[in-house]
Amino acid sequence: MIVFIFASNFTILMTITQLQYVLAVAEHKNFTLAAEKCFVTQPTLSMQIQKIEEELAIQIFDRTKKPIQLTEIGQKIVNQAKNIVNEADRIHDIVEQQKGFIGGEFRLGIIPTVMPTLLPMFLNNFIKKYPKVKLIIEELNTNEIISKLKNGHLDAAIAVTPLEDEKIKEIVLYFEPFVAYVPENHSSFKKQEITIDDLDINEILLLQDGHCFRDGILNLCKNKGQNENNHFQIESGSFETLIKLADEGLGTTLLPYLHTLDLNEKNKTKLRHFASPKPAREVSLIFPKNELKIHIIDALRNSISGVVRGAIAFQNVEIISPIQKK
Repeated sequence: MIVFIFASNFTILMTITQLQYVLAVAEHKNFTLAAEKCFVTQPTLSMQIQKIEEELAIQIFDRTKKPIQLTEIGQKIVNQAKNIVNEADRIHDIVEQQKGFIGGEFRLGIIPTVMPTLLPMFLNNFIKKYPKVKLIIEELNTNEIISKLKNGHLDAAIAVTPLEDEKIKEIVLYFEPFVAYVPENHSSFKKQEITIDDLDINEILLLQDGHCFRDGILNLCKNKGQNENNHFQIESGSFETLIKLADEGLGTTLLPYLHTLDLNEKNKTKLRHFASPKPAREVSLIFPKNELKIHIIDALRNSISGVVRGAIAFQNVEIISPIQKK
């Protein structure tokens, strides 16, 4: 595809491929690496970018800096090039949607605290029902997901919402309650249900920074100050580690409801549900507002809703924001 840019007395011709080369260098800040990602030789990529610069009579990249940097005008060109390339990619999507075809490549991001429990529940059924869809799935944190959605590197994602981002559309899939994991030596172990007032942020074992579930817990306990005189502070990247630490008497932890379904019977005796309204997280399909692969998004939503509806029966919930409050 060729892009025509008209000025008062001349016309500039450039291809979508050339713009993709520009975007690759802007992303990787290295001509050699950008060429590898575009599956061309470095001289070919450099020549095509130089051709654009000569036609425009400007420098898109400052090659004297390491790593390579965009010039001021180069940044504006890259912003526009993203729009052009994204819109060109959507021409094919429009045709497929018109034909009712559900297939092709679809890049999906999923946050780490959702992926291990949700993915096995729907993936097998989805690929059997939609064999022409090639799902490319990445496990990413929320910030990485938002960045990749906006840069066109993901078509959609499954994340905790609301995210309060005007460029991102959210379709709620389900509400997943928080569940406390309380060791036998803890004062709340004898309770049938607990409330937020039973939580002590100073003894709750948390996931590492960057996990939205951690931010949800901090928001849940926002009125309870942390004690800076604690003898230790433990943060982990997995719920399994937090459960083992709690069993050692080092504190309590909170888990997403779906994660509790796979616990052994002994550990399930240590689970304590919250009184209604139960604090919960809102899990949604999110995608750019200009996304056109809605037919695949709808197929994903229907597949996920079908399996989750039978697993989560809680209705009276209070949604806890994933956005960390200052």
